[in-house]
Amino acid sequence: MRLFPILAALLVIAAIYAFVFEREWVLALLPEPAAEEVEQATAEAAEAPAEADVENGEPAVGVSVVAVHSKARPIDRAVVVRGQTEADRQVELRAETSGQVVSEPLRKGNFVEEGDVLCELDPGTRESVLAEAEARLAEAKARVPEAQAKQPEAEARVEEAEARVTEAESVLAEAEINANAASRLSADGYAPQTRVAATEAAVRGAEAGIVSARAGLRAAESGLDTVAANIEAAKAGVQSAEAAVASAKREIRQLQITAPFSGLLESDSAERGSLLQPGGLCATVIRLDPMMLVGYVPETAVSRVEMGAKATAELASGEEVEGEVVFISRAADETTRTFRVDIRVPNPELTLRDGQTAEIEIAAEGTTAHLLPTSAMTLNDEGTLGVRTVGEDRSVAFVPVSLLRDTPNGAWLGGLPEEADVIVIGQEYVTEGVTVAPTFREVGQ
Repeated sequence: MRLFPILAALLVIAAIYAFVFEREWVLALLPEPAAEEVEQATAEAAEAPAEADVENGEPAVGVSVVAVHSKARPIDRAVVVRGQTEADRQVELRAETSGQVVSEPLRKGNFVEEGDVLCELDPGTRESVLAEAEARLAEAKARVPEAQAKQPEAEARVEEAEARVTEAESVLAEAEINANAASRLSADGYAPQTRVAATEAAVRGAEAGIVSARAGLRAAESGLDTVAANIEAAKAGVQSAEAAVASAKREIRQLQITAPFSGLLESDSAERGSLLQPGGLCATVIRLDPMMLVGYVPETAVSRVEMGAKATAELASGEEVEGEVVFISRAADETTRTFRVDIRVPNPELTLRDGQTAEIEIAAEGTTAHLLPTSAMTLNDEGTLGVRTVGEDRSVAFVPVSLLRDTPNGAWLGGLPEEADVIVIGQEYVTEGVTVAPTFREVGQ
């Protein structure tokens, strides 16, 4: 059997008995200063409940809590988002035709101006193709006047054929009149039968003349149509030849791949002697002035962001920049339900780089709010975020709040009146309507 635990228990019991039932004897054994300190501590402990129960001279009855006198203060409701820098423009220059590179390569990091040649391809036989296309164009243009020269002659033939038709119709009309007269005279016995036969034969001859004249007219009109078709064919030949010339010239222009804007080479241009096919990469050019800051604003704050609003950003390197909002997306990202916001930032020295992380603050309309510890916030039975306050009658009330901004010193909360006594310790142990005995302290303690 172990004796030490038994002895230790006996000593503890003896000590408790001495301090509780033989207090005066124990104090007499202590030195004078130590005895005074014990008496003072005992007195303070006895008076503490009485002092804690007094508020404004009246005894307080209720649950003890700690509260603060909070006043609303103006704050700048800046929208804070995380984002990154993005080049204003970036393009991959690719070949539109095939050919061997004959120009010296440009190394990445070099600054290029708009129109500078980055890659030049071997022309090959493209100059000869252009010369041939131009010769065919000249030939096609010469055929147009030749075809047009035949048009007046064809038109004259049509007019002549139309005149013959008119003449044949007149002859027919005259023959019909004579035939009618001869028939009437013959019926009255004044003209022989032979005369009637002759006039009828003249009518048939006149009808045959009309048929012939009309056939000649159709032939003349057909000839005119043929001439017009030849003219159109000549003009179409000119257009085809012009298209061939334009295609040949475009092929020659595509031999030089130039920078579409001033910027930096993000990659080396194609090496001399390499073969570029259509779609082959020549070089990548980016423009960093101005630089774009891209952030994604949650849907709860996007309504507070306006076009032209000032914005500041702190990069991961510690550098601070300023700019203004130039784009607010109207469509949310399907995954994050956030809206893209672009901020243009001047970058004349090209100190900003593409892809740097940034903490962005977008200026918005100011408001007033209370700065309180984040631990003061709680939820009611319905799950609403709020704080519990102390009323004039020392009863607890629940006030819904909105979190405007979170800072290292606390949270800025909206929704409270201008002045409020907010419970910061013990709010989880009281409910609405309960009477409390608050102990107030300064904000920040």
